[in-house]
Amino acid sequence: MRIAFYAPLKAPTHPVPSGDRRMARLLMAALEAAGHEVTLVSTLRSWDDGRTPGRAERLAALGARCADRLAARWEKGAPPDLWFTYHLYHKAPDWIGPALCRRFGLPYVVAEASFAPKRATGPFAPGHRAAEAAIRQAAAVVTLAGHDAEGVLPLLESPDRLVRLRPFVETAPFAAAAEQRDHHRADLAARYGLPLDAPWLLAVGMMRGGDKERSYGILAEAMALLTMPPPQPSPASRERGPDSLHRQRRGRVGEGASDLASPHLLIVGDGPARPRVESLFAGMLVHFLGQQSLPDLAALYAAADLMVWPAVNEAYGMALLEAQAAGLPVVAGRTGGVPDVVRDGVGGLLPPVGDAAAFAAAALSLLRDPDRRRAMGEAARRVAAEEHDFATAVRDLDTLVRRIAHTGAP
Repeated sequence: MRIAFYAPLKAPTHPVPSGDRRMARLLMAALEAAGHEVTLVSTLRSWDDGRTPGRAERLAALGARCADRLAARWEKGAPPDLWFTYHLYHKAPDWIGPALCRRFGLPYVVAEASFAPKRATGPFAPGHRAAEAAIRQAAAVVTLAGHDAEGVLPLLESPDRLVRLRPFVETAPFAAAAEQRDHHRADLAARYGLPLDAPWLLAVGMMRGGDKERSYGILAEAMALLTMPPPQPSPASRERGPDSLHRQRRGRVGEGASDLASPHLLIVGDGPARPRVESLFAGMLVHFLGQQSLPDLAALYAAADLMVWPAVNEAYGMALLEAQAAGLPVVAGRTGGVPDVVRDGVGGLLPPVGDAAAFAAAALSLLRDPDRRRAMGEAARRVAAEEHDFATAVRDLDTLVRRIAHTGAP
């Protein structure tokens, strides 16, 4: 089957790495692995931050011109059998696919669509209307994060058009890295001057303004709490006895952790906000490793003791899934689709998003309990392999697109 693929938020060929780009590439690869001919038909980025008047209208006009060029090409040759759009919402609507699908009678499939009725007015109104029309037209909306379903379902002709697909990765390379944990840990210790007897925390995230920078800010607050020295009793507290000292210590996350070596935080990521992010961690045991290749990232997942990411407004977090595939337990903020990727109490812990004290307490509880941490890592690796593997996605996507192409419904 010939499939036209488009990602309006960020093309899979975009030079800046991100979870969004990674999932776009994985979707294309999964469809190709199922035997389909997948063509990236446009790299037009329709993202609109709502700050530039008239931008949505200009993007709509650009999209119409792209559609006309594709239509002229298809009329001379053979049009595709199906159109597949990845990640569509009011800030990044699809200005190309819906019109072409109507013109050529093609099934229109969307993966990871979200819809927010509150955006019906204001600067995002044009994108909101376009996203709504595209979702209504879709033969199927593939949801990767369960929290998107509530907004999308009312727009669909039938609830059967909402199709669940778990976020996925090729788990084998991460599982293979986990088998070489001791080797990777020794290598990284030598490369970055890390103590082998101290806990290593790992964070992976782009360094840009907005939610990513806010996540780093919460992480810095949590690290400060984790490394806070235990309070010293004052003369007055000595006179009042041990109960007074207990009250003085209550609420300090680092209390009781003096028998642990101070954790080192390894941060993977880069971007325009890096100077501000680095300043947040001034004076802490933090190592900034910049961008890493996928094999090097797999080694880091395997060697670390705990994945930590506050996940402010995270869609679901590809790095959280990759970490678990390597047997690394996770502490992440409970938000968006993160619970779809991290099972709370199984593969990690999900404290309330934005609560630095709760985040630090969750991390500390696992740092102080290596047996529980090890069990969570093993469970995370097992669940990733069983429920989030690339091969499962290949099978499920193939079944979906073939059924739609033949019957027009999922």
